[in-house]
Amino acid sequence: MNARIENASRRNFLQGAASLTLALYLPGAVASAANAATASAAAPFEPNAFLRIGADGTVTVISKHLEMGQGTYTGLATLVAEELDAAWAQVRIEGAPADAKRYNNLQWGPVQGTGGSTAMANSWDQLRQAGASARAMLVAAAAQQWQVPADSITVSEGVVTHAPSQRKATFGQLAQAAAALPVPASVQLKDPKDFKLIGKRAPRKDTAAKIRGQARFTQDVHLPGMLTAVVAHPPRFGGKVKSFDAKAALAVKGVVNVAAIPSGVAVLAKDTWSAKKGRDALQVEWDDTNAFKLGTDDIFARYHELAKSPGAVARKEGDANAAFAAPARVLRAAYDFPYLAHAAMEPMNCVVHLQKDRCDIWNGEQFQTIDQAKVAGLLGLKPEQVNLNMLYAGGSFGRRASKDADYILEAVQVAKAIDGKAPVKLVWLREDDMKAGYYRPAFHHALEAALDAQGKLIGWRHRLVGQSILANTAFAGMIKDGIDFVSVEGAANLPYAIPNMLVDLHSPQDIGVPVLWWRSVGSTHTAYSTETFIDEVAAAAGQDPVAFRLALLEHHPRHAAVLKLAAEKAGWGTPLAKGANGERRARGVAVHESFKTYVAQVAEVTVKLDGSVVVDRIVCAVDCGIAINPDNVRSQIEGGVGFALSAALQGAITLKDGVVEQSNFHDYAPLRINQMPKVDVHIMPSAEKPTGVGEPGVPPVAPAVANAIAAATGKYLRNLPFSTDALKA
Repeated sequence: MNARIENASRRNFLQGAASLTLALYLPGAVASAANAATASAAAPFEPNAFLRIGADGTVTVISKHLEMGQGTYTGLATLVAEELDAAWAQVRIEGAPADAKRYNNLQWGPVQGTGGSTAMANSWDQLRQAGASARAMLVAAAAQQWQVPADSITVSEGVVTHAPSQRKATFGQLAQAAAALPVPASVQLKDPKDFKLIGKRAPRKDTAAKIRGQARFTQDVHLPGMLTAVVAHPPRFGGKVKSFDAKAALAVKGVVNVAAIPSGVAVLAKDTWSAKKGRDALQVEWDDTNAFKLGTDDIFARYHELAKSPGAVARKEGDANAAFAAPARVLRAAYDFPYLAHAAMEPMNCVVHLQKDRCDIWNGEQFQTIDQAKVAGLLGLKPEQVNLNMLYAGGSFGRRASKDADYILEAVQVAKAIDGKAPVKLVWLREDDMKAGYYRPAFHHALEAALDAQGKLIGWRHRLVGQSILANTAFAGMIKDGIDFVSVEGAANLPYAIPNMLVDLHSPQDIGVPVLWWRSVGSTHTAYSTETFIDEVAAAAGQDPVAFRLALLEHHPRHAAVLKLAAEKAGWGTPLAKGANGERRARGVAVHESFKTYVAQVAEVTVKLDGSVVVDRIVCAVDCGIAINPDNVRSQIEGGVGFALSAALQGAITLKDGVVEQSNFHDYAPLRINQMPKVDVHIMPSAEKPTGVGEPGVPPVAPAVANAIAAATGKYLRNLPFSTDALKA
């Protein structure tokens, strides 16, 4: 999802910071303070607390962001623990409830949600302030009890110390007294030179629970009397149920009910397998009168035709058309990018308990405010009557941040269809999400470059054609002058110093394939077209690709810095070892900014005689501001490389007569471990505020690999995924 979904009226770093409280939980074993503990535990706490401290010294950080494998829990806990001076071992973390007033994403305005690589960036000041405020309260409590000046007290590893009198107290021993004190109006945050956790190696907070099988995912939720539902969806988008016969489905052992809902026909059973078998037996006749029936070739034929005429202008500098009037040389390239599935390891699922005046939901909740509002609207409830319980999620890549709350609403529709008589667990099998889910939009790009007699790049025209993600959604108001910025990011903000530039866009509204943000969103295709085309321009100008880029990045020092670092660490300019038996080897480079993070990558590839490609190594340089958890940054960049290579080498969702042809990992194959290259990640030292890392590692991968292939074979690849037929020796 995109980081730039922002609101002009951004909130202050800690809306209502003075409401932070220290919640106290006293075990019964602490008899000496039992009465005080009972009174404290019973008292209401301020609603937007980001941490609580128990009498046992446990520090619990409340995460407003979903942990779906990207390390959010660890990063947020680090911010609080750093300023609190807590011991890492005493820190725990749990998901926050849905409440945008307390837990809004500060980069999105009054909206709670996780996406666009914003978790650390929007929490950087907020959670450090939360930790620092709590620390000040603990110190104040100690100073009051010991009758000493607060500035004579130190805190380290969860222990508050007054060295002159040799008195010490744990956080737990001071929690009750601290909770009774006022929250300071302002606190002094640490100088980065004093950081003990930020920028250092710390074990992830979710690893142990996942290894032990203790982490709670949606599939782990079991409520009394709960039924499991699977849904038969129309084979074509926009199709409807004409009629169905439930007799055979109801005859399957374990099947309890069959119900029509707006998105299809739900089969409810006592377990997932029985529900699946019941759905297999279900007889459904579909009405495709208003269904989308075009195939992939038809869609791209439409796109190619649209690309022949000007679109809405996304960027205009100088006079691009004049630059193409009489250049010494013109280069042209056209690219096609397919639909892509998110293919998260945990397919969509949701548990719903519907009651008369409330609805409780358990899932890997990524888009709290949107989902809460959609469910409330469906049920005629107030948003606060919809209680969302945020569990772990097994990946998302944008899919769980559904702009339409699709699978969550479907789960509620199933529960509503049986009048809430039982809690319902909706399970989408992988085939459901692959064939009836949402996709990265397919896109067509047409680029032109004009060179003068000296080989200088003087003109650039870039036309994009593809579906808008924001159109016809709650975010449609962000489309300005016909431009969905999600479609053109990475193209409209191209950093290269080109005096004459024109970028325009066509967003056809009559393509009925559901589309959604996909890890790094528009940059998934714009980085490829711009970075492979700039390589072609460099070759036409007779210049080294790295040197050519650096000459155009004079006003973008952070782009230039990561490019230089990646090239240096990769040994750019030095020869690679020759391939065996005539195999061709080469390096390629790409640099791109997304989500305010700068990444350059150098790929080393081997092209075999049969045209197959082996990616041997990817060298990455990343500038994400201060790296809160460097190991997590490396992990996210490495994971982004694997994710991007899956798409570049073999990822495509295709349609025939409107029906998606792929269904599971056998025909939409993720990268296998034996295909994963060696990945070297180098993090730029920085004093800048942290920016995103979950997505920025993805965009440069495919163009770097494609540029290496071109260097090895002389063949430029215009379409993804790569075709080995074009690369045979």
